[in-house]
Amino acid sequence: MYDFDEFEPVLHRDSDSLYVINFWATWCKPCVKELAYFDQLETQFKGEKIKVILVSLDFEENIETQVKPFLLKKNIRSEVMVMDDANSTEWLEKVDPSWSGTIPATVIYSKKGRSFYEKEFTKEEINKLVRSHLNKL
Repeated sequence: MYDFDEFEPVLHRDSDSLYVINFWATWCKPCVKELAYFDQLETQFKGEKIKVILVSLDFEENIETQVKPFLLKKNIRSEVMVMDDANSTEWLEKVDPSWSGTIPATVIYSKKGRSFYEKEFTKEEINKLVRSHLNKL
């Protein structure tokens, strides 16, 4: 469990990798639908400098009963962080000024730039987008 102050450094890592950070929750159907696409990115782009971090916005009381069983059932292998910070009006704009708070939402960044997407992706869309960002590294 992280509050935003603890999580924020993840949004600003200074390395030569591409970071794909997806905000999701088990109760969000579009999030659940696309989660496997994000989880497969590190395997699909093996040998590339890519790091996927899945940030659950599930409620703390549901971590043991819903989030952990969900991750095991879906065989999620990417790094998962759970953010528990009720002050979303304060931290949403720190993730991206345009974020309304809707999920799924995704930040993709490297030293070459940052992009924010407040939408659901198809497998083809996220793969093409990641390839485009990796080509700029």
